[in-house]
Amino acid sequence: MTEKPSSIEDLCLQKGMRMTDQRRVIAAVLTSAVDHPDVEEVYKRSTAVDSGISIATVYRTVRLFEEAGILERHDFRDGRSRYEPVSEEHHDHLINIETGEVLEFHNDEIEELQKQIAEKMGFELADHRMELYGTPLKKSK
Repeated sequence: MTEKPSSIEDLCLQKGMRMTDQRRVIAAVLTSAVDHPDVEEVYKRSTAVDSGISIATVYRTVRLFEEAGILERHDFRDGRSRYEPVSEEHHDHLINIETGEVLEFHNDEIEELQKQIAEKMGFELADHRMELYGTPLKKSK
């Protein structure tokens, strides 16, 4: 659902970050991710490209990208920080608690309702994050 306007490497270069070969691999892995990988998964995917990348390098690089505002960190209650590129387009998440799968969605009615609730309570909504947790509905025969 969320379109990635440019690669993470491009965003790093725009911010003046030095891009080593290993950072380029990690950036490419994160750019191509269609899920919300944790550091362990980013490490696994990165070492498939360059076996010389250490887990420490992945942790440092992911933290650097997060601090630069390129990656967003999520804690979906599974004990792991998971990452996705920062997006210009707002979206929320529905997490399957059986499998850990994360589905992205956007709903204009929910967005409007959140604004109305904030206003009713005397606030202007500056930001929000919504995460829904559930299990798949069981289909009846």
